[in-house]
Amino acid sequence: MSVRRLAEDQFQPAAFAFNAENAVWAEKTIKKYPEGRQQSAIIPLMMRAQEQEGWVTRPAIEKIADMLDMAYIRALEVATFYTQFQLHPVGTRAHVQVCGTTPCMLRGAEGLIKICKSRIHDHAFVRNADGTLSWEEVECQGACVNAPMVVIGKDTYEDLTPARLEEIIDAFAAGKGHEIQTGPQIDRVFSAPEGGLTSLLSDEAKAKSTASKTAKATAEVVAPPPSEIAPEKADAAKKPSLDDKDRPAGIERPAQPDDLQLISGVGPKIEGTLHELGIFTFAQIASWHEAERHWVDGYLNFKGRIERDEWVKQAEALAKGGEAEYIKVFGKKPR
Repeated sequence: MSVRRLAEDQFQPAAFAFNAENAVWAEKTIKKYPEGRQQSAIIPLMMRAQEQEGWVTRPAIEKIADMLDMAYIRALEVATFYTQFQLHPVGTRAHVQVCGTTPCMLRGAEGLIKICKSRIHDHAFVRNADGTLSWEEVECQGACVNAPMVVIGKDTYEDLTPARLEEIIDAFAAGKGHEIQTGPQIDRVFSAPEGGLTSLLSDEAKAKSTASKTAKATAEVVAPPPSEIAPEKADAAKKPSLDDKDRPAGIERPAQPDDLQLISGVGPKIEGTLHELGIFTFAQIASWHEAERHWVDGYLNFKGRIERDEWVKQAEALAKGGEAEYIKVFGKKPR
């Protein structure tokens, strides 16, 4: 493992402080641990600092150490040991993590790395001219069946070709990364077989599957150039309108919003989007009817995940009795 050191003083800011929302979150996170064990919160606090600043600075490490009553050297050991922590400034719009482990390398990761070198910089961890992009090669990111792939922020982009990665990088460089669909970049759902199901089919279904693949292969031969079909795809990927009648009603931000991240499937990014929509409480989510759930699912580009993760049922339990009721209903603590 390579030696990991903090960025030089010229890059370090004078001080660090969590913003108001993250400060409240950090205080709640620390309280999750028993008295005398608060130092166990160091990794989630460092991750939140990195999400806020883009990387882990020396003032952030020292501030978190003070919050947890730790010696600076102990906090520094954590920051330098785990490669998930960026110790130098990264691209302000995207830091592309290219998986270079065997499955991805066999499926073309070298081509993706070449694109990063040509579009961003010859060397990993070095930002492009305007400081908006950077890249690195990482170990397995857990999407081997959809290799090759990259991670940007908390999102994965899978089944990539060099040309598709270049399009994604261009989008982030233009500040339009949020418009790119995450996950597989080909016609498959999550990690389902490429081209449709192939096993446990009836004879009739097998025949249909074979015919469908033949038709698809024929269509690909005579398909129009991407430039001619791009607008149609773009229209299909549009988010539902904010003025749609099925959009759930929002409320003014309460003094103490519920911690929506207790709902499985909701992370910091999704919680922020829900806040932008005026969704701050478990009760709001628990009251969503089918059309409202469908609208939010489409707005988040979740492809049915709200139903699969049972957001409404989770929110009902949390609204009724907090973690105790959640454990009673689901048999486990909320995430």
